[in-house]
Amino acid sequence: MIRATFAGFSTALSAIQANQKRLDITGQNLANMNTVGYTRQALQTSSVNYTHPVSHYANGSEVVVGFGVHMDAVTQIRDPYLDIQYRNQIKKSGYTDAMQKSLDRLADIFDESEIQGIQYAFDDIRSALTSIHDLGKVNDPIYEAELRSRIKSLTNLLNDASRQVDEAEKSEYSKLDGTNVNELGAVQNVNDILMQIGNLNRQIKTNQIAGQPSLELMDERNVLLDELASYIPIEVSYYKDAAHQGFEYDGKGNALFRKEWPDDLKVEMLYKDGTGATQRLTLVDGTEGVKDENYGQLKIEASDKDGNPYPSEKDIDPSTVKITFTEAESVSKNAGGGATVKEVEISQTGLANKTSYFAEDSGSIQASLDMLWQDGKTAGLNQVKGYEYYRDQLDTLAKVFADVINTLNINGADPATKNDQFLLVDKTTNTKDGITAANIGINAKWVSGEVKLSTTSDPEGNANDTVINMLEAMGATYPYGIGSLKDAAGNNLFADPAKYDLKGNTFSDFMNYTSTVLANDSARNTQALKTNVTVLNGIQSSRDSISGVSLDEEASNMMMYMSAYGAASRLMTTLDEALSILINNTGVVGR
Repeated sequence: MIRATFAGFSTALSAIQANQKRLDITGQNLANMNTVGYTRQALQTSSVNYTHPVSHYANGSEVVVGFGVHMDAVTQIRDPYLDIQYRNQIKKSGYTDAMQKSLDRLADIFDESEIQGIQYAFDDIRSALTSIHDLGKVNDPIYEAELRSRIKSLTNLLNDASRQVDEAEKSEYSKLDGTNVNELGAVQNVNDILMQIGNLNRQIKTNQIAGQPSLELMDERNVLLDELASYIPIEVSYYKDAAHQGFEYDGKGNALFRKEWPDDLKVEMLYKDGTGATQRLTLVDGTEGVKDENYGQLKIEASDKDGNPYPSEKDIDPSTVKITFTEAESVSKNAGGGATVKEVEISQTGLANKTSYFAEDSGSIQASLDMLWQDGKTAGLNQVKGYEYYRDQLDTLAKVFADVINTLNINGADPATKNDQFLLVDKTTNTKDGITAANIGINAKWVSGEVKLSTTSDPEGNANDTVINMLEAMGATYPYGIGSLKDAAGNNLFADPAKYDLKGNTFSDFMNYTSTVLANDSARNTQALKTNVTVLNGIQSSRDSISGVSLDEEASNMMMYMSAYGAASRLMTTLDEALSILINNTGVVGR
């Protein structure tokens, strides 16, 4: 049987068109090889005969072959498994990176390796006490003024360090809510990303239904998903809406073909409940609903230390910071029955009670929350040493130092006025109670001369006993061990670890101890960050090897497609020659 006259030309033409399209796609890949988020594209093809299986029966026993190639679609070359790995890893990198920035901020406050700070101020006080302890100098107002000046310098440094911790805390909150900064906060960024993904879902699906693949829009969405995963833990899934799932069936219930319909994309936030089980909250619900119903949002709230909504004139109370995640409204609407929109609150209370909380290393937002909430010791919380831990270290140092100095000065004072002879106070009230690093100061009466460095002694003592005891206290470790600092009953004055626990350090060494704790935390986090980034880069390299554009590979493909294009053109020439023989030379015999 002689085939249809021009069928061969159609076969050659389809090959030329397919290879021309492949060359166009190769050019597109090369043009975008440095475009952020671009995914390598390829032409998906199939044999014309196998595209429509009914052709097998329409041609009887004829061998059906040689009818060309069909261009099915332009697709992305992407590995979903690597996308999952990348997003699981980037949340760890996001956590350790944000944590390192916070620790570096604290290092600016506590690292005294290159500055003359609090540790140096204690050494100055000890030096002043050494100078004044001679009997001939203990009553000299010049030496006392020098001691007062050096203690004043210490209190100023403690005040400033506490203020800087407060500022770091407020700055951490600003990173979340965007107040008082020149860029959007993390919560605002997440809300913006959710809105963009929700809108892209609808735009991509509309284009796909109209026959446009919208691959570049899908690239844009993938970049947003990667960025979102650095903020919060998410899970991405693809699905078909309920009306287009499964197969079409004939009247007898036999499956005819799978329904062809574009996939929708769902984004769920992962969190833990009270049992430790992983729960999900839908933040992007495909293309469901109208307007903004297919995506949820985040809301952040906090109070100041007077209970008023933050920001305010008062400092923030970090324990009140909470972020509320609201699911996409379309989820509750589709559930029917008057279902309410689900909300999940991530707060310090939820973390401590294990009701709603993030798993460890769950993105940069969790890192900020950990630094705001955690004190490194409260049961039920992760043992992260946040701002509260370092503020507590400063407060402990200020309180112990003030209590020791005040107790020694009171004990060495005239019994008639001894209870008023304290040197260090809460400068907001000028009392010796409630002293912290933020409010420690010099007693105003010491400045005016109403209170003095104690030189009154018992009949068996000397006028410099108080100074000598202070000098010993400056070199003592706390809780205090065996020594001469005893009360009238012979008991150690400062041995109570509940009141005088400096972890076995002197006043000066306690700052070094705190700095060492910070340095160790920073070193561990730095190592974790390096490991996370290395793993992330490895996954990115694997993704690039599949989805990225390789100049060598595209050049090789270009030569291959050009050869195929030339071969198809040669086929058309050959078919033209065969047709010429058929027309001009067939049937000559018998003319």
